[in-house]
Amino acid sequence: MGIVKIDEELHEEVRRASTVMCRSINAQAEFWMKIGMLAEANPTLPFTEIVKRELATAHEHPAADLAVA
Repeated sequence: MGIVKIDEELHEEVRRASTVMCRSINAQAEFWMKIGMLAEANPTLPFTEIVKRELATAHEHPAADLAVA
């Protein structure tokens, strides 16, 4: 984990979006970064298709922290 310095205005946008999306500020920023990386890697896919694929992947590989040890 590291620290990322971002512009004050962008931080405020992340804060507002995190409130609407019921995510922490860090989770919202991480979501935007991940979607941005996927959009750059797949420039012909619309946002909804990227999210659909990520949901399918999540169903195939549930998060390890949800598994019972």
